[in-house]
Amino acid sequence: MLEGKLVRLRALRADDLDAQLRWRNDPEVAHWATGGHPHFGPVTREAVERFHEARLREDPRDGATFTVEELDGERPIGMADYRDLDTFAGRATVGITIGERDRWGGGHGSEALRLLLGHLFGACRLRRVELDTWSGNERALRAFRRLGFVEEGRRRAAVRVGEQWHDTVEFGLLREDWAASGALLQHP
Repeated sequence: MLEGKLVRLRALRADDLDAQLRWRNDPEVAHWATGGHPHFGPVTREAVERFHEARLREDPRDGATFTVEELDGERPIGMADYRDLDTFAGRATVGITIGERDRWGGGHGSEALRLLLGHLFGACRLRRVELDTWSGNERALRAFRRLGFVEEGRRRAAVRVGEQWHDTVEFGLLREDWAASGALLQHP
């Protein structure tokens, strides 16, 4: 378990399924998480059960999904994950979704991502962490840059949101940049 001041990252549990189902079927969450990509939602309970069961069996040497839980009240508010873990190359891809809208903009997602990065750069000794979002998700773009991520590329017009096209914005963060920012020292 990784704990900050607002949230903790804890292992996924079977009883997190209902929250995941609600988030995946919330059009606003789907919009900001993926630009409304139908792969994210809406989804059936059975589909979320299959996804959830696969995540519960995940080998942490390949990837892991965590529940982002509020410290106050221990309510699940989102998910954070790493995947495509390559220990030889020292890299992984991360993702974060805060599904409870009343926790958007309060620093919960940034802290959850900071905790995950601390784990990956610290305990896992990774060299680099990658992530991406779509160019219309300004809140995510600001948060990633604040955490030290550097924009490394764009796939132009790769995300369709309604009738508009947006870029996929790709970010990377190197271990030395993370360390230089003092973030490793701030990690509990």
